[in-house]
Amino acid sequence: MTTDAGEPSTRRSIAAQLRMLGVRSGATLLVHTALRPLGFVCGGPQALVLALRDALGPDGTIVVPTHTPDNSDPAQWSAPPVPVDWWPLIRAEMPGFDPVATPSRFMGVFAETVRCWPGAQRSSHPHVSFAALGPAAERVVAGHTRADMLGEGSPLARLYDLDANVLLLGVDHSVNTSLHLAEYRRPAPPREQLGAAVRTADGGREWVWWQDVRLDESDFDALGRDLEATGAVRTGRVGTGTGRLMRQRAAVDFAVQWMARNRTTEDA
Repeated sequence: MTTDAGEPSTRRSIAAQLRMLGVRSGATLLVHTALRPLGFVCGGPQALVLALRDALGPDGTIVVPTHTPDNSDPAQWSAPPVPVDWWPLIRAEMPGFDPVATPSRFMGVFAETVRCWPGAQRSSHPHVSFAALGPAAERVVAGHTRADMLGEGSPLARLYDLDANVLLLGVDHSVNTSLHLAEYRRPAPPREQLGAAVRTADGGREWVWWQDVRLDESDFDALGRDLEATGAVRTGRVGTGTGRLMRQRAAVDFAVQWMARNRTTEDA
């Protein structure tokens, strides 16, 4: 079933398009989406969640990024920056991350809809958490380490273990978070100090610091174009927008080799 450009998309039509794209029952699927490029969706993000669940079936799992980039060291804020004399106050008063109560920021309404869906589980990282809905949810989000936050102790690595798929809906590879896992798998990636507010065991909060890989998504568009040229990405219409579906392992493995060829040690 397809939807003409002038017609609204529905739960049923989107589920059919997702199946045509290659979304299969029982899969674990990391989804990045922007709703606007998909056109009018009858029911909005709720309908999209239901359509994905229809395509995945009862054994499938939806995973979304529920990051909180505002819970970070204000010294690194640039959009916009804040005055230096604010930094100590922000570090002292930022609410500690709560997987249940803390909303994601800049991840979009679809990710927030999944996060708040009954039965969804969320990882505990104060900066780059993920939420998951489905039978594999606990396996994906459990044990998210503070350091190496998108590396081997993260949901991205658990998705790699599960041979999950990545679905980009109305967005391109610039937001393909799985490509960061490749940065952790490069030899001696550059690191930096990061900070965030976390909840303490007694219900209070504290500011914590850790060392982590310095992330760089500035070349993800170019990386993604080269990945698509290999045929590893299936593209198709979803709503009035474009869906891109790929095996996460294929994308990460390609990215490791691509970065080795295209990034210098200084830029890595």
